[in-house]
Amino acid sequence: MKVRNHIFLALLAVAFMASCSEADKTIEFGVDNNSIDIEAVGGTRKVNVSAGENWVATSSAPWITVLPANGRGSKECSLIIDSAITTSPRDGYVLFINTDNNNEYKRVDVSQKGFDYAITLDEPSVNIENYATLDKRYFDVKVKTNVAFNVKVVDEETGAEPSWVDVGQFNVNLDHGRRPREVSLRISWGINSTPMQRNALLSFTPAETDVTSEMLARNDELTINQNAAERIVTGRGGDSIALLGIARSLEVWDSNWESSGEKMDNWDGVVLWEEGMSGYVDSLKGRVKSAEFNSFSTKEGIPYEVQYLTAAEELKFYSNVNTFQLNLSTGPYICELTQLKRLTIGAYGLTELDENFTKLKNLEYLDLSSNNFEQVPAVINPENFPKLHALQMVNNQRLLIYDLSNSISTNFGGLYLHTKYDSAQDTFGEFPTWLLKWEPDAAKGIAGLDTLKLSVNYLQGSIPDFKDDATIGYYDDEDFIRPDTIPAIHVKRVMPQLKMFALNLNRLTGELPEWILYHPALDWWDPYTLLFTQEGKDEKGNLAGFSNTPVNLNYYYEKYTKKEMAGSSSDQETGTDSGSQTGSR
Repeated sequence: MKVRNHIFLALLAVAFMASCSEADKTIEFGVDNNSIDIEAVGGTRKVNVSAGENWVATSSAPWITVLPANGRGSKECSLIIDSAITTSPRDGYVLFINTDNNNEYKRVDVSQKGFDYAITLDEPSVNIENYATLDKRYFDVKVKTNVAFNVKVVDEETGAEPSWVDVGQFNVNLDHGRRPREVSLRISWGINSTPMQRNALLSFTPAETDVTSEMLARNDELTINQNAAERIVTGRGGDSIALLGIARSLEVWDSNWESSGEKMDNWDGVVLWEEGMSGYVDSLKGRVKSAEFNSFSTKEGIPYEVQYLTAAEELKFYSNVNTFQLNLSTGPYICELTQLKRLTIGAYGLTELDENFTKLKNLEYLDLSSNNFEQVPAVINPENFPKLHALQMVNNQRLLIYDLSNSISTNFGGLYLHTKYDSAQDTFGEFPTWLLKWEPDAAKGIAGLDTLKLSVNYLQGSIPDFKDDATIGYYDDEDFIRPDTIPAIHVKRVMPQLKMFALNLNRLTGELPEWILYHPALDWWDPYTLLFTQEGKDEKGNLAGFSNTPVNLNYYYEKYTKKEMAGSSSDQETGTDSGSQTGSR
């Protein structure tokens, strides 16, 4: 009984399979879609294949892929269409072939659009604050494009290129043709120091000559809206806001002016105008007379808030971080304080002065020491600063180089460019001689320098002796009338008003000129410390130092018989080196 049942089931299975095989053969070979239209970005489209037999699919173009590419019986296939790479449309097709009957096939045509030229921004505008620290003063813009482009920036009010917007370097890589890609631009912006909003317009235009603006999408412009600065009103209150703003912008390390709760009268480094002070008038009462900013971290010029300290006579900025790495300008804002008499910008990282620095015509004292100047700015001259009597540019060495002849470094500060060695001519450059001619001129209102300090720099060669300079005369009888002047001796009359002259620790060589050795104020200069002492080697390999440095000043006091010689009589008799013999003050 069981055997008969098994035989019966087997016969049923064979009959079922035979009937299915006959059914498959009756399925008509075909596809449910004969054409596909697709956008330039590409994508996947489905095609249903009806078949009772084996079949394969082939593509006419490499940008069309069929999965699966073969099969038996009916299947759903995916046509994967790549992104376009040109602006022109393209066509292709897929053939589905009945492998049991190669004469039977079905064709699916594929038409794909090309990309339009486009420069597309996610947002048409961006709003920014008037102030942020330098490391946060930027924003990024994402641009989708398939064409190389330029960016033009204009101020919406003036139509000119604004100085406060800077578009960084960017690259549009078109190695995949006209497929759009995302390009990132970093836009840096400057502080808005005015109490008015300002706006800039960035226009993105194609760089390729065969692309016109009409071929571009319309969202190819970006508007930048910058908030206005807080209005600072001239007066005591405005001064306090300005001081806090400067300290904030400079990132002064230990400033506690705001957190201390003290009145401005008690702020460290701040002096206010009071009755009895020289130059005091009632309108100045309680305002800032002088202020100091020490130990800070900035990579910019003097902050914009400084322009509101319109009562200040003296300002000091000293000790920035990593000054040797910086190439800064003073910036324009300090130049608005035309009433300033004393200004120190030291260890700041300066390599240049703002073009408007000459507006500070009332300066009497200027200290630009410990910066990175490679030369004394030419604008520092008696015509631009007639009241200036003290100039200090000490220690502008960006790098400490003992032997200049072995150095391969460049841009190392130290006023180096003035006396740079010319190997072809075998000569050193010219000492900044105009500084040594800065004498009083009452007719022109020029005060003349009485203090000049250029110590610890890289000045080379010899100090000018002016023997062949007809513009500089000799001491005459009128000079001899004064009891402490030189008796009749043929010496060039170079800056007789100098009370302090410092050139020590440069790379100077040669002879000390007579105008220095017999200058009326030589003993006041402390010459053995601040003038005669040099160090290192110059670019020719010469050991720095003068060939005629006097052992002592005996020779000097023999000429200046009215001056009292310092030191003991034994010093005078033995002629020992007495660098401390600087004469009575």
